[in-house]
Amino acid sequence: MTPTTVRVLRLLALLQDRAHTGRELAERLSITDRTLRNDIQRLRELGYPVQAQRGAIGGYRLGRGTTMPPLLLDDDEAVAVAVAVGLAEDGATGIADITDNVTRALAKLDQILPKRLQRKVTALREATAIGPATTGSREPDAPVPAAILTTLAGAIRDGATVLIDQPDLDREEVEPYRLINWQRRWYLVAYHLETHSWSAIPVAKVQQASTGTRRFAARALPDDDLVAFVMRHIASTGWQVHARVTVLAPAETVIARINPAVGVVEAVDADTCVLLTGADALETVAIYLSMLMMDFRVDGPPELVAHIRTLARRYTEAVTPDNTSAATPSPKSGRLITGN
Repeated sequence: MTPTTVRVLRLLALLQDRAHTGRELAERLSITDRTLRNDIQRLRELGYPVQAQRGAIGGYRLGRGTTMPPLLLDDDEAVAVAVAVGLAEDGATGIADITDNVTRALAKLDQILPKRLQRKVTALREATAIGPATTGSREPDAPVPAAILTTLAGAIRDGATVLIDQPDLDREEVEPYRLINWQRRWYLVAYHLETHSWSAIPVAKVQQASTGTRRFAARALPDDDLVAFVMRHIASTGWQVHARVTVLAPAETVIARINPAVGVVEAVDADTCVLLTGADALETVAIYLSMLMMDFRVDGPPELVAHIRTLARRYTEAVTPDNTSAATPSPKSGRLITGN
């Protein structure tokens, strides 16, 4: 590129960041006011709507035009956009009619990304699987630093161990196998070298991650479907609140009804099953149970039983003027039974 082209691109990058006075721009680019005005005109001719305001607080800013001009992104911004667009292509947005547009946008990004950035984006994309879409209440987001994600993805790509730090735990070396993105949360399927066990580690709890010096041969996975493995792990260990619920319906009926992220279903007999579920709040568990549209018995925890009793009272009072009806305990267990 000629010096003029380089200078104009630097000017564009400055204007995309924020508004600047003419003096600020001229000093940053080491040019005269006349050269700055000429470069501003070049940008306008290329379709960039550079607006000028006079006065003590005036200056130049990039406005909105009638067409979409090219954007300049720094390395971190380019990686972030490429990863976000890649997740959208995989269906993480839940929007059905943007797939073609997302695919074209991703192809354009892939074509121009430098190799050093392309390796990061490709590693994260290939190391990530998307969890199932959910309906109803959604758990709060658990943001994850991009640097940790790219470190984990790179280790998965290279077959290298990673050292992770988590709150109240000693630094641990694990073998990373897969990243799962579900409900805007990230989980790492990993094999723990000290305990010789598999788990789904919430990446939001990883305070620091660094690539180890060891390389490992891939082990037999705990499940052919690692997304299903993570969903089961979340249902049994991954929530602040865990619940055990007996559902008065066949296991296959409940499995067909619930989202796999809601919980694990175990058959008791032909007409009864146990649902192991959880969430980060009692209120969310109660919403999940109400969406079953089946009779159920809450086996625990006691706090959930008390919360559903309160809901039962409120619902009853909402539809019974004399407030004479109430939820009845099970004659066998004393636990709350509710349903349609």
